[in-house]
Amino acid sequence: MAKGVWIVAEQREGTLRKVSFEIATTARRLADELGEEVSAVLLGSNIAGIAPELGKYGVDRIYCADDPVFETYTTDAYAAAVATVVKENDPAILLMAASVQGKDLSSRLAGKLKTGMATDCVEVRIADGGLAAKRPMYAGKCYGEVVVSGSPQMASLRPNVFPAAENPGAGEVVKFDPALKAEALKTKIVEVQKDASGKVDLTEAEIIVSGGRGMKGSENYPIIEELADVLGATVGASRASVDAGWRPQSDQVGQTGKVVSPNLYIACGISGAIQHLAGMSSSKYIVAINKDPDAPIFAKADYGIVDDLFKVVPEVTAAAKKLLS
Repeated sequence: MAKGVWIVAEQREGTLRKVSFEIATTARRLADELGEEVSAVLLGSNIAGIAPELGKYGVDRIYCADDPVFETYTTDAYAAAVATVVKENDPAILLMAASVQGKDLSSRLAGKLKTGMATDCVEVRIADGGLAAKRPMYAGKCYGEVVVSGSPQMASLRPNVFPAAENPGAGEVVKFDPALKAEALKTKIVEVQKDASGKVDLTEAEIIVSGGRGMKGSENYPIIEELADVLGATVGASRASVDAGWRPQSDQVGQTGKVVSPNLYIACGISGAIQHLAGMSSSKYIVAINKDPDAPIFAKADYGIVDDLFKVVPEVTAAAKKLLS
């Protein structure tokens, strides 16, 4: 009989990602309602030392595969390893992050496990002894209540939506060997190009300052970059800015970019097309700066400033510097 709540933890270069603690905390809450344990799967190379950190967030048992074959993420290696340990232990619920890696891995894993999955969830709860999830649908125009048939019940959770809170579990580390051979894998990493900026990834940023078509060109982005520096924020962009070549695709927020949920989202010169709103509408507070009073972004904003961003943003930056100095 399937039992227990499991998560797939994410790490990058030997450091657990914040979203791993978020899903661990959520799994602990669900497991407490069911009276069951929380287990995690952690893959990587030279990562055995970080596995116990998950115990601080309520994980009772960490299944750790520490092998050079997992040094860099590949779908086939990770999916095969996770599927192996999940099939052997038969959990009732399996949670993952709706991150770039999590979205890729979860779809392959759901296929291997022959089960259903609720994606990009913003709420999960126990109902009738099983998992019920809430997720945005139709580009965020409405929310759907989803119950997964099949076992395990899988769900991917939107980063930065679920709080992470320390609640110590047993933290027992169990090493397992999925017996994967590098030569048998179809995918091989030949090169890794890293972002040298050192900025926080958009999906994990607490504050985001984004620019849209109203920025008028790449040469004007230093205006919002300065504000981002003062606030300790990450810079984002609308699809229009990316398509115009003003910002790299990695900065794009929206339905065809990254879905973000920061505490504060400042939209500068962004009209608020439905595709953009789908990627940031779950932000806790939204501030819009746009000279068009009829811009759709104001319907979603908690605070709106109808004025020229080239006048307003420098004033906001100056005020922030004074306040935070």
